[in-house]
Amino acid sequence: MPVGGMTCQNCARGVERKLSATPGVHKATVKLEEHSATVEYDEERVNPEELAAAVRQLGYQVPA
Repeated sequence: MPVGGMTCQNCARGVERKLSATPGVHKATVKLEEHSATVEYDEERVNPEELAAAVRQLGYQVPA
């Protein structure tokens, strides 16, 4: 998923931690240079909109 507003590695780590802590997420990888997050998750426990909402809670942008 695209993630806007990250400006440093700390930003990327924070997003990665938030996504990784979301119930149903198996693995999250955030790439600052690409302004993106790749998330492996259980579709029965969490959906893409919930993942986007978790990122938005941190103040970053995820297109709808």
